[in-house]
Amino acid sequence: MEKETVTIYDVAREAGVSMATVSRVVNGNQNVKESTRKKVEEVIQRLNYRPNAVARGLASRKTTTIGVIIPDVTNLYFSSIARGVDDVASMYKYNIFMANSDGEEKKEIRVLQTLLAQQVDGVIYMGNTIGDYLRKEIRLSRVPIVLAGTVDSKSEFPAVHINYEDATRDAVRKLVETHNEKIALIIADKKYPIDETLRMNGYLKGLQEAGIEVNEDYIIRTLYSYEQGEVVYKRLKEMGVTAAVVSNDLLAVSIVGAALDHNEKIPEDFEVITSDNSMLTEAVRPQLTTIKQPLYDIGAVAMRMLTKLMAGEMDEDTLMRQFELPYVIDERRTTK
Repeated sequence: MEKETVTIYDVAREAGVSMATVSRVVNGNQNVKESTRKKVEEVIQRLNYRPNAVARGLASRKTTTIGVIIPDVTNLYFSSIARGVDDVASMYKYNIFMANSDGEEKKEIRVLQTLLAQQVDGVIYMGNTIGDYLRKEIRLSRVPIVLAGTVDSKSEFPAVHINYEDATRDAVRKLVETHNEKIALIIADKKYPIDETLRMNGYLKGLQEAGIEVNEDYIIRTLYSYEQGEVVYKRLKEMGVTAAVVSNDLLAVSIVGAALDHNEKIPEDFEVITSDNSMLTEAVRPQLTTIKQPLYDIGAVAMRMLTKLMAGEMDEDTLMRQFELPYVIDERRTTK
């Protein structure tokens, strides 16, 4: 038999008070007699009453809930950012509704609409891109939305991230310093702005600064999957490439593994710099040199920004600002 939900009416009846009194106790209103407060709290505990955040929000217009849209909960890059979001949300007494979108725009729109229907006070969006239809939905939203680890190509929405272009240029510089000229860039086969625009620009600038001619064959677009590592490595080997900047940690791990399987010496024969600094980069052997993104901080700062927006503490000029956090190239065992 399904257990019946305890309502505010049940608590009020058991405690012999009005529903308004119960509501004041639940919301921490001090205008309640201490004896009455204790009586109501005893009934709440005995009946295991859990206030409905959405119902409470109908009156206060605030539910203390945040929606988090994440493209892949199994992706360590996004889950590391989500950890920072969650910790700061808890600090400010917000609950989180987390929804997986699979990185598909239609599903992202449905998820956003569902979260807004739940009367969330704000939304943190993580994703690889913002399509035209999703952009329209975000514009129509009446609650603030902050992007975390995501770049808005039109700088229309507040976002927190690193400078991906400069980071990729620095990675190329590092590989040039160790006398590499045949340097590859491995990016997603989908048109992600971070890859196709920012990382691409950084890669080209790094080569240009070093006086190295660009070889289009060294720019490889592929799926972000472990299985593609062997395929990508063989292409690199056939072209005589000696170093690569890889935009995805799982793929980078697979490429290094394939190189080792073919008796390549890492980093003497082949160098790799990856881009996300997920825990994978330290968990594998050899540990991967990486662009060290402060993933936890990206989530934490995005959530703090959202709390300020929800409280009306940020003006229009600040609202449109793109927050760039610092990064470093963390040299480990896959570079000389």
